[in-house]
Amino acid sequence: MGVHGRIRRAAILAGAALLVTGVLAGCDAGPEPEASEPPPDRRTPSATAEDEPGSPGLPAALTSQRPDWKRCKAPQGGTDPGSGWRCATVDVPLDYAKPAGETIGIALIRKEARDEGRRLGSMLFNFGGPGGSGVDFLPRAASSYEKLNSRYDLVGFDPRGVAASSGVRCRSDEEQETTHRTVDMTPDTPAEEAAFVKDGAAFGAGCERRSGTLLPHVGTSDAARDMDLIRHVLGDGKLSYFGISYGTELGATYAHLFPQNVGRTVLDAVVDPTADSVGHARNQATGFQRALENYLKGRGQDPKAGTERIARLLQRIDGQPLPTDSGRKLNESLAITGIVTPLYSESSWPALTSALDEAEKSGTGNELLRLADAYNGRDADGGYDTQSHSQRAISCADTKARPTAADARALLPEFRKLSPVFGPFLAWDTAGWCAQWPVDGEHETPEASAPGAGPILVIGTTGDPATPYEGARKMADELGEGVGVMVTNKGEGHGAYGESVCVTSTVDDYFLDGKVPADGKTCS
Repeated sequence: MGVHGRIRRAAILAGAALLVTGVLAGCDAGPEPEASEPPPDRRTPSATAEDEPGSPGLPAALTSQRPDWKRCKAPQGGTDPGSGWRCATVDVPLDYAKPAGETIGIALIRKEARDEGRRLGSMLFNFGGPGGSGVDFLPRAASSYEKLNSRYDLVGFDPRGVAASSGVRCRSDEEQETTHRTVDMTPDTPAEEAAFVKDGAAFGAGCERRSGTLLPHVGTSDAARDMDLIRHVLGDGKLSYFGISYGTELGATYAHLFPQNVGRTVLDAVVDPTADSVGHARNQATGFQRALENYLKGRGQDPKAGTERIARLLQRIDGQPLPTDSGRKLNESLAITGIVTPLYSESSWPALTSALDEAEKSGTGNELLRLADAYNGRDADGGYDTQSHSQRAISCADTKARPTAADARALLPEFRKLSPVFGPFLAWDTAGWCAQWPVDGEHETPEASAPGAGPILVIGTTGDPATPYEGARKMADELGEGVGVMVTNKGEGHGAYGESVCVTSTVDDYFLDGKVPADGKTCS
């Protein structure tokens, strides 16, 4: 899964947190009535000179594009979004150092604002990952953004290297299944460690073999440049943006590169921009342990005793994987993933209780395996989505860090102390993620300073397991004085919009009416 693996399922797991009263409650609404074709798009620019103010400074062939919005087809592995949505593709440079060279297509999806007369523009979303498909997820999330959709076109996109936007692929479903079945992600012996390191290298080699031309060009800074071209061809002078989880890093990168083009922007479930790859792992060991202890307290259990009990369960599973009705075995790595999954949302805690009770009392792993499969993007037929492929490619294009197995072993005492349940997994994960990666990374940590940008709302939730609260304050500080506006949500889960009435109303007031809250506002 990788260090960013705790962030990667924002498009699904934060969905459980963000959309429990949205997508889930909205599933019974029934199909949309058929809509007539929309009128020709009036919101995109005519031919644009390269030096026009607000232009990305690219060749006119790119800046003068008019998206050809058509009825959407169901994305691979997804569902038809319905007649209210339109899809298009925008061409962007493969390599921004050669803007007149080869191009790739960025897939977009849009639902137009209901109140045309009061329309404020487009709002671009990124739900996390890296590697999450906005084309697939935004329609499923849209019921949570109904109020914003009154005055904004809701626009999702697949970032470069993701799904319909020249998606990276690194291995087959069969190879993915073999890894989950046979590779111990917390190796205890030299043989297990050798298999772990070999698998990480094989993943990178598979990416190079299948997607080598794209790999040097899938980093976050390139995706941010794509966002600016998207902004331009959609006809917006400034970018209105809602970023969640990894989407906050992407949004901050955009603000750093294009501060003059920053419109109303919200960052929710915020990635710590000051953390390197080991720092992210350390943050997440802290965050998931905190969430686990909050969960145990919620069950009326002593957090220390409960943690020790779960750690012992994992140790037993490591020695003897649990059987399941499918015939597959629940090994330790899958069990840890199954425990992680429901910690993303307090509403999912009952699922964790049921899964742990089954494992501890019945000695079977059906429920933990189902939770792990949901996290890993595995369907009932054994097919996997490619988010983990894109996620690793983007992460390793971003970070220069290449920790070794020896580096990971040295972290084990500290990480076990941080979290007996998640610490060893996260320590080893630092070495498995970008080991022997075929492309150099861009930076140690991303640059988020955005002098001259307008106010950006930075929302941190005190019980966030994947992007711990402390990172939000650091992001607000990095954005700079007068730019980062900190909003604290006292609560649980990965993301606050749609969960907290106070946060939701604050964000709506900001996007719809331009009301900037006081820096340091607290919602409880």
